[in-house]
Amino acid sequence: MDVRLNAEQRQLREAAAKLADDLGPGSVAELDDAGRVARLEKAVAQTGWRSLRSDGASGVEVAIVAEEFGRGLVDVPFLGPVLADDLGRHVTLGSAPATVTHHRTAVDARGAEQAVTVRERAVLTVPLGALRCGADLTRPGAELAGEPHQLGELSAESAAAWQALALVTTGADLVGAARGAHALACDYAKIREQYGKPIGSYQAIAHLLAEGLALIEGSVSVLRHAAWAVDEADAADAVRAARIAKIYCARTARTVCETAIQVHGGIGNTWECLAHVYLRRALTSTGLWPVTIREIADGLS
Repeated sequence: MDVRLNAEQRQLREAAAKLADDLGPGSVAELDDAGRVARLEKAVAQTGWRSLRSDGASGVEVAIVAEEFGRGLVDVPFLGPVLADDLGRHVTLGSAPATVTHHRTAVDARGAEQAVTVRERAVLTVPLGALRCGADLTRPGAELAGEPHQLGELSAESAAAWQALALVTTGADLVGAARGAHALACDYAKIREQYGKPIGSYQAIAHLLAEGLALIEGSVSVLRHAAWAVDEADAADAVRAARIAKIYCARTARTVCETAIQVHGGIGNTWECLAHVYLRRALTSTGLWPVTIREIADGLS
């Protein structure tokens, strides 16, 4: 496989990055800016990226957008709708906006009216109740307001491919959160001075940031392979690659986000520091379709 992005994929990445940079929250206070959120929602809706899969996009392209949205803490729905859209290629979901469920909770649920999930091979839908705030300050969940209703059934291959896509999309969000937290820490290390010098000039800080960058680069590689495998590999191999990527990306994101808090020192433990928002998002994505070492044959150190 060729892990390099083609010209169209690079353009997609640049567009997603610009949208996230322009309209994503630049501070904790901006999370409550209803005007900004409305503008962001309008911009994302106009892109059509929530229906990438039904428009023929690959797993790599879904991962590109998910990664940039994680980096920019984009706080309007993407992960839930894009995974629901993938299921809509196989069964009829109806016209109501949809997200997905995990363990009886709808995820990324703002604006959704129904949630869908795959249980074994059956595609189930359930109406949604009130939004519910959780650890993730950028993606509220929702309560389920009824019993699941079966819409249809997937083939074994399609069910496995959807599982791989779900793992890849959450893995991409984790890589994005790690990149965002790392950039936040690097920017702070350049301006915060101690003993008359920027703290980034001291090895204790520089080595932490260098290690974080190495972890991120490794995550990008393993994730890119898993994203490619969603459409190009056998379904069982795609799931295996996605599970390995999810574990690697989850470990990286937690390490890098915790390091970002450490680099910020005392201010890193305050509500106003954006680092904890990245950590909250990373921990939430880790908990969605979690993977354990026992599920893969290769141990990861």
